Amino acid sequence: MAQGVRFVCSRCHRAIEAWSDGNPYYIDENGRKRYAYHPDHENLARCVGNDSPYLCLACGGEFKVDSRAPIVKCPSCGASDIAETRHLTGRPCPYCNEGTFKVDPQWRPIS
Repeated sequence: MAQGVRFVCSRCHRAIEAWSDGNPYYIDENGRKRYAYHPDHENLARCVGNDSPYLCLACGGEFKVDSRAPIVKCPSCGASDIAETRHLTGRPCPYCNEGTFKVDPQWRPIS
């Protein structure tokens, strides 16, 4: 079961949503990456990797990092100050450059 979290900037109120399970994937018979989510237990059992959503804390770029081919720099600006979106508590907001992200306690979806 996946849990969602929303982070909100303390200054500009920009929100970023994230899920605890990321984007698990398997490779189909044609060699293509296919995502599998709860409650698709059959395809989840086939998963070989996970594309986790990341945020560049320098430029605000949002991108996924493949667990089988991890990267340590933003593909847009090349900065190394990147964070997985489910770990943004206390991190600086790249949109206003003044606030920090805090968990929105009112937003707690479960899948």
